Amino acid sequence: MPNTEHFRKLERMYADAPCNEYYEPELSIEEGKATLTMPVKEDQFHAANAVHGSSYFKALDDAAFFAVNSLVSDVFVLTSQFNLYLTRPITEGWMEAVGEVVHESGSQFIADAVVRDSDGNVIARGTGNFIKSRIKLDEDVGYR
Repeated sequence: MPNTEHFRKLERMYADAPCNEYYEPELSIEEGKATLTMPVKEDQFHAANAVHGSSYFKALDDAAFFAVNSLVSDVFVLTSQFNLYLTRPITEGWMEAVGEVVHESGSQFIADAVVRDSDGNVIARGTGNFIKSRIKLDEDVGYR
């Protein structure tokens, strides 16, 4: 049975994180899966007038991370490694990242993520390794 209360607490924790104030992302979590949407802003552009790779990374890592943390209800997980592939520039609209857990082994997880633009084109892909931390999921980290 999916732990929907856990998913909503993770979503609130994410929404309240100070770094998200700038990006204005929206996150939806299911068991083993997370979907993030984020508007494209011109102040994210590099010199060639397209979104900088750091925004792609944020979308990919956040979606994969929360897909994993959806399966872990006692502690915060950590990204231990992340590989990304930027396949297409984006200059307007929004980015949608979908992360899914593809492997679980004890305290280690692997999750894949794909980012699409407003037209449904794949603009980036990534795979991350995640581990359980010792940081408790509680009100101290905004888990409420």
